[in-house]
Amino acid sequence: MEENNQQTQKNTHPLAMPIAVVIAGVIIAGAVIYSGGKAPTAGTANQPQQQQVAQQTGDLEQMTPVTSKDHIRGDINAPVKIVEYSDTECPFCKRFHTTMKEVIDTYGKDGKVAWVYRHFPLDQLHSKARKEAVALECANDQGGNDKFWEYADRLYEVTPANNGLDLAELPKIAEYVGLDKTKFSTCLASTKYDKHIEDEVQNAQATGGNGTPWSIVVAKNGKKYPLSGAQPYASIKQIVEQALQEK
Repeated sequence: MEENNQQTQKNTHPLAMPIAVVIAGVIIAGAVIYSGGKAPTAGTANQPQQQQVAQQTGDLEQMTPVTSKDHIRGDINAPVKIVEYSDTECPFCKRFHTTMKEVIDTYGKDGKVAWVYRHFPLDQLHSKARKEAVALECANDQGGNDKFWEYADRLYEVTPANNGLDLAELPKIAEYVGLDKTKFSTCLASTKYDKHIEDEVQNAQATGGNGTPWSIVVAKNGKKYPLSGAQPYASIKQIVEQALQEK
């Protein structure tokens, strides 16, 4: 549902209220907003940018600690971890996925940054996202961490976002990345990962997540920085460099 080009753009899919967290004057770039009981509205790519007033809800310290059970790209012992809560049908998450791959290409090879992926399907906006979250877990169930990320990369590559992916494609993606299609389909039809996904949704909200992508940058000393929306590489780099200075 796109409004005209007069609407100011943001860069997250919010849940219940138009809240954006801004760090060090970060400029927001596009989004869908939920405002009370009103219908969601969407910005467009060529709308003017607007700096948002910083407003943090929730408690970053409520973030579930990162463990080996998480989906981690990079070294789990990296001094900086970026914990992303994401919705596979969110167009800004699709954009952010590409940006985060660039971050890992830069900082992951030296073991400085690890990317942790967690689920945050926005059911009000994307009814298919929760099933896609299950698909990611099923990829991990059968092929481990490497296949989880292969599947995630392919899913974000092929989905048109905003509930545009035909769920019949999920087993095909599994086959594409080298998984057993039959075993995958059995897993996909089960409720095995329902609680795990819901726990991550609840944790995202408890930490202050009001939209997607919602990320938390964690320094070696445990200091946490909120990162709301599909921020550009330069903005993420600024926060990463700051976090790397923490002792």
